[in-house]
Amino acid sequence: MPSSENGYRLDRYDRHILELLQREGRISNQELADRIGLSPSPCLRRVRALEESELITGYRAMLDAKRLGLNLMALLLISMDQHNSERFSTFEKAIRDIPNIIECLLITGQEADYQLRVIVHDMDEYQDLLLNHINSIPGVTSAHSSFVLRRVLEQPLPL
Repeated sequence: MPSSENGYRLDRYDRHILELLQREGRISNQELADRIGLSPSPCLRRVRALEESELITGYRAMLDAKRLGLNLMALLLISMDQHNSERFSTFEKAIRDIPNIIECLLITGQEADYQLRVIVHDMDEYQDLLLNHINSIPGVTSAHSSFVLRRVLEQPLPL
């Protein structure tokens, strides 16, 4: 029975719970228990233990960006002038204050240091975000954009 990084040992019930909750976060405890083959009380204890071990980090609604008018998604490769913790910390703090940045990854193996995923209403808003916010962060030397045509796949973590 493999264990997670924090030592929590996952059995087949735990894995099944995690698989179902990733796909159906609003499932009732009764339905979850029925689908994994446990009674409700032990099922709820397992879910609570998975939450306390921080294998489950939270629950949230998935929103339709296009219905909210957020029609343009871009991936930005960001290069920094210096590779030190102070410069990276400054950058990471600055991007946390920009709500249109929905993901930031520190990367290696590219000509860039970060990959950002941003979502905006249109190209004008993207231009403003890039020129007046991202490029004004100290240390940013370049930003290369790719625009997402469509999401081909998004799936839960493999267990």
